[in-house]
Amino acid sequence: MEMMRSSSVCLLLLVLCGAREFAEACSCSSAHPQQAYCNADVVIRATVIGHQQMVAGTDTDGNLIKMIKYDIKQTKMFKGPDQQIDAIFTGPSSLCGVNLESDGKKEYLITGNLDSNGTLGVNLCDYIESWESLSLTQKKNLGERYQMGCECKIVPCQSIPCSINETAGCLWIDWVLEGTHQGNQAKYYTCVKRNDGSCSWYHGAIPPKREFQEIEEP
Repeated sequence: MEMMRSSSVCLLLLVLCGAREFAEACSCSSAHPQQAYCNADVVIRATVIGHQQMVAGTDTDGNLIKMIKYDIKQTKMFKGPDQQIDAIFTGPSSLCGVNLESDGKKEYLITGNLDSNGTLGVNLCDYIESWESLSLTQKKNLGERYQMGCECKIVPCQSIPCSINETAGCLWIDWVLEGTHQGNQAKYYTCVKRNDGSCSWYHGAIPPKREFQEIEEP
C-alpha cells in the first residue's frame, strides 16, 4: 500500500466500487508534510465558506453514493495549476472523507490531487491541517524549500530498531521519539538533496547554504 493514495483514484473508486472496497483502498499511513507537498498536485491555503451534499453515482448494489462539495476561498496557492480553485470534493466520513469547518472562520492548508476534469479531490490520505497549527518553519518551507527535497524520500520509522537502506532519503523518527507524527522533524526539518546525491535533514526556514549541501550535517 502506498503512503498516500491519489485523491483522484480514491474518488474514482468511490464511484465505481462498494463502500467496503473503497474503505480498504483508502487505508494509508501518515506522511511528513514535505512528502505530502511533493506527492500532491495541489497545495493551497484556503478558508471553507460552505458545503453541500452531492450524488456521485451508485455502488454495485445500486445504492446512491454521496459526496460533499466544499466551497472554498483560496488565499494562496503554493503548488498547482495557474487558476483559482473555488471548490474541493470529498466522500462522507464513513468512506474516508474529510470533515472541514465551513463557517468561513478557519483557514486550512489543503493538499490534494486533480482528476481528469481538473476537479480537486481530498480524503483522509491527504495532508490537511488548520493553518494556525502549522509552525512558522512549515509555513516558510511551503514552496521552494519543500520542492528542493522532492527527489528525496522520507521514510517513516514506526518501531525501533529502524533503518534506511537508501542514501537518497531521510529517516523520519517523530513517532518513535515523541509518539506523534507532528513532532520536531515534521515541524522544523526539511529533507534536502546534497551535491553528492545523498539526502539529509536540514533545520531552518531559509534555503541551506551551499556548504551544507556539500559537507555539513544538520
